[in-house]
Amino acid sequence: MTDIHGFAAAHLGPVKDVFAANFAEGQERGARFTVVQDGETVLDLWAGSCDRGGEVAFTDKTLVPVFSSTKAVTALMIARLVDQGKLDYEATVASYWPEFGQNGKGQITLGQLISHQGGIPGFDPPRSAELWFDIPAVLVAICAQAPLWTPGEGSGYHPYTAGFVLGELFRRVDGRTLGTALREDIAGKYGLDLFIGTPESEFGRISDLQKPSAVPNFGEVDDIKKAAFLNKGAFPGGRGSEQWRSLEMPAANGHATSEALAKYMNIIATGGFIGGHRVISLSALGQALRERVYGPDRVLPYKLSWAAGFLRNKNILIYGKNERAVGHSGNGGSMVMADPDKKLSAAYAMNKQSNYLIGDPRSVRLMDALYSSV
Repeated sequence: MTDIHGFAAAHLGPVKDVFAANFAEGQERGARFTVVQDGETVLDLWAGSCDRGGEVAFTDKTLVPVFSSTKAVTALMIARLVDQGKLDYEATVASYWPEFGQNGKGQITLGQLISHQGGIPGFDPPRSAELWFDIPAVLVAICAQAPLWTPGEGSGYHPYTAGFVLGELFRRVDGRTLGTALREDIAGKYGLDLFIGTPESEFGRISDLQKPSAVPNFGEVDDIKKAAFLNKGAFPGGRGSEQWRSLEMPAANGHATSEALAKYMNIIATGGFIGGHRVISLSALGQALRERVYGPDRVLPYKLSWAAGFLRNKNILIYGKNERAVGHSGNGGSMVMADPDKKLSAAYAMNKQSNYLIGDPRSVRLMDALYSSV
């Protein structure tokens, strides 16, 4: 039997039972689940191992690559720039970055891009997998890419490209990289183990990953899905893990603890506060969380409701039982969410990856137990 570490408030005992069951049933190798409500951590559980041999314990200091759960972190950083008047969701991306407007992209707004309506989910024709590690070259390639559908006419999940665009916009209007601002303004100031661009000094804490045994189900495959996920070079490759960890990929390579992610997402749950300090206005959060597009996604095989970088729980109910909750999921199963109605946020981070695109059953079980207990 796997020892479960951490704590759970008395009324959250059923959540701890589900967490333990995930291990008992062989679904986990190492994992952590954290719940924060109105600024207070009410559950924080971890267990298992963080190395391939099962000899190194998964602890409260273990960092996990959370892949696209990073998008929720980035979305809130962008929302803070909107709050500061440096960006506007209704302004075109090209108004901040003229080169982006090439090949039919001149009218794409920030709001459309961040809600996956920009039509550039990947490269067509394909590019090298190593390109993703050369940020200036990636940006040139994105500028040259023509939309694969008419921008603004429905969503199609952008795994990497939109994150690089958001990172460039952030740099242009703020003067710092998004990862630097995250560290200076939020993570470092409030003691969060959360990085986009992880320092080498933290590499020893990063968990190994166990890859999934099957590929995800994308439904009927077409050229758009191929560009996003399936073409050779559609995702980063050909470089070592050290370069992956240290590079800033605002859509995909966040490294964090679930505690840090849950505390970060509680900014949304509490209407803009962390550590008793307001870091974003309620008005800006309203802009960030409202629905911008709803319908069948061209890349992910689901009917989805996208806000400004957040996946809304409408129709899918993978982030608890409230359709007004928002969140994001990451490759292999990680998850972050926030529910402003309950002032509640949660995060799940693990190292045994599954092949679910969203709604990993492990985190869904945890969230269902949570909502049955609060």
